[in-house]
Amino acid sequence: QVQLVESGGGLVQAGGSLRLSCAASGRFFSTYTSAWFRQAPGKEREFVAAIWWRDDNTYYADSVKGRFTISRDNAKNTVDLQMNSLKDEDTAVYYCAADRGGTSVRQPNGYDYWGQGTQVTVSS
Repeated sequence: QVQLVESGGGLVQAGGSLRLSCAASGRFFSTYTSAWFRQAPGKEREFVAAIWWRDDNTYYADSVKGRFTISRDNAKNTVDLQMNSLKDEDTAVYYCAADRGGTSVRQPNGYDYWGQGTQVTVSS
């Protein structure tokens, strides 16, 4: 099992950048596929980005492609999300998720482990 703790959220102006970090406790985190999801008020949780456990292949939602970058550091048990050129519509609570081995990377029900979330607010 793993426990996930997000950090790095906050208030930023449109066009700015933030870096979210997800720290994982537990063994063998390098064998987990990890992802970021987000949920805005009144909306369903949506996929943002994922990184595959075996080859670090990355996946992105169309809405963030070219602006966000997911990365991992297996030595530190962390997964980061670098967010650039932020827009109002990026405002949401951002959640880190992980699942052992392969999974349906874009689906929330593909992940067994979740963090508590960190708020990102983009002001125009």
